[in-house]
Amino acid sequence: MTASTARRRRPVLSRLLVAAPLLAAGVLTCAPAAQARAAADDIRINEVVTTGDVNDSIELHNKGTATIDVSGWVLKDDDKSHSYKIASGTTLAPGGFRSFDVSGKFGLGSDDEARLYRADGKTLVDSFAWSKHSDPSWSRCADGTGAFKKVATVTLGRANGCGSGGDGGSVTPVAWPGGSSVATADGSNVFGEDLSGLYQDNGVLWGAQNSGKLWRLVRDGSGGWKPDTASGWSSGKTLRFPGGSGHPDSEGVTLTGAGSTGGAFVASERNGDASGTSRLSVLKYDVSGSGSSLTAAREWNLTSDLPSTGSNLGFEGITWVPDTALTGAGFKDASTGAAYDPARYGAHSGGVFFVGVEGTGTIYGYVLTDSGAYTRVASFSSGLSNVMELQWEPQTSRLWAVCDDTCDGRHHTLKINSSGTFATTAVYNRPSGMPNYNNEGFSLAGASECVAGSKPVYWSDDANDGGHALRRGTITC
Repeated sequence: MTASTARRRRPVLSRLLVAAPLLAAGVLTCAPAAQARAAADDIRINEVVTTGDVNDSIELHNKGTATIDVSGWVLKDDDKSHSYKIASGTTLAPGGFRSFDVSGKFGLGSDDEARLYRADGKTLVDSFAWSKHSDPSWSRCADGTGAFKKVATVTLGRANGCGSGGDGGSVTPVAWPGGSSVATADGSNVFGEDLSGLYQDNGVLWGAQNSGKLWRLVRDGSGGWKPDTASGWSSGKTLRFPGGSGHPDSEGVTLTGAGSTGGAFVASERNGDASGTSRLSVLKYDVSGSGSSLTAAREWNLTSDLPSTGSNLGFEGITWVPDTALTGAGFKDASTGAAYDPARYGAHSGGVFFVGVEGTGTIYGYVLTDSGAYTRVASFSSGLSNVMELQWEPQTSRLWAVCDDTCDGRHHTLKINSSGTFATTAVYNRPSGMPNYNNEGFSLAGASECVAGSKPVYWSDDANDGGHALRRGTITC
C-alpha cells in the first residue's frame, strides 16, 4: 500500500470508527429506503392460475412482518410490452394474500412467465416460469418460501392447498359418484344458447337464461323437462330491473325455504343495455303472475362491496342456505369474527345467499334484508379457477361448486369445517360418458326422488351442443 493510498483511506476508516459506537447505541439506523427495499423483498408471487381463456390470475403473498404498500407495482408475463398496474391504495398485510385477474391486460399461456416489478417497472421483485397450463393451479409450497408445484385446488386469496384434506388442502379429483352415462333432458332446440343457472323445487325446474329470461319447466313424462305452458311461461319470461328498465344478464336462480311463493332470486352480472359495465346484483321476482315479463321487486346491487371484475366475469351462480343449517354447523360470520347470529340482521329471508364470481372462482355469502340492505358474512375460494354454478344440497349439508369446460367440468363439494368456514371436501370429475360441454347450470333432485340408492341430476349447456341445452345423469343418494 502506498502512502497516498493510505492517506485516501484514512478518512473512511475514521468515519467507521466514529459510527461504530453510535450503531451499537442505536443512534444510527439503516436508511428508510433500505428498510423499504428489504421489506419489499417479502412480497412473493405465490400462486398462478392459467386457463388459456379467461381468469388468468397472479396471487401475491406477504411473508414478512410489516404491511407493504404495493400501489403502482407492475405484473407482467414473458412479453415486456404486457403489463398490469396494481391500483393505488393496495396494501398487503403481514401474512396476507391478494390475487389479481390480469386477463383484461394479457393472457398467461401454457409456456409463459409471471413477473413482479416495483412501481418503476424495472426493478424485478419475483418471477415464476412454467411450461404447462396450471390445471388448475401452480402454487408455492410452502406459501411464500417453497417451490411451485401443481395442486388440484385453486386457493386465490388464501393459503395454498399444499396439504391433503378439506381445510384448504389439495384434494385429488375422483370419479363421478354416480352413473357414467348422461342423456338429453329437453326437446330439440327448445332454448337455444345461453341457458345457465338451474334450480329444482317441488316438481319444477327453474332456469335462468343470459338474455334476461327466466324459465319455469315441468316434467315431460320421459325423464326430461319442457316449458310450462300456463300463465305466460311457454317461451320464458323477460326480466327487468326495478322500475321496468334494462335487461339483466341473468346467470343463476334460486329459491328460499318459502319456495316460489317467496319469490325467485336471480343473480345478474350486468345490464345487457350497458354490457361493458359490471352490475353485480341479486334480483327478487314475484313469479305468481301471468304476464310475459317480470319486473324485479327488489335489487341488492353488490358491485361496490366486491373486487372489480370484467363485466362478463361476474356473478354466475347463486344458492340459498337456511340459517338453521349454518348455525347448526358452527358457521362463523366473517363480518363479526364470531358465530353467525341471524337475529342481529332483523327481517331477512331466513338464510344466507351465496353467490359465485366467475372471474375469480370466489364465493361470497350475503344476508339480504327485506329493507334492501346487505351484509357480507363470508368469502372463500371455490377451489376452481372459475365457478359457474352453486347448489346447496340439504340432505348432505354440502355446497356444490361447478365449473364448465374451462376446468373440464369439475365439481367441488364444500362443507363447514372446524373453523366455521367452508372448505373443499371432494373434487369430482364429470361423468365419463359426458363430453366436456359448456355446462353453466347444475341441479340435484331432492331426497324424495332417491330410488335404489340413486337420484337424478341435471346440467344446462350454455352452448346448446347438438341442439340440446339440458342433460340428465344420476348421483348416489
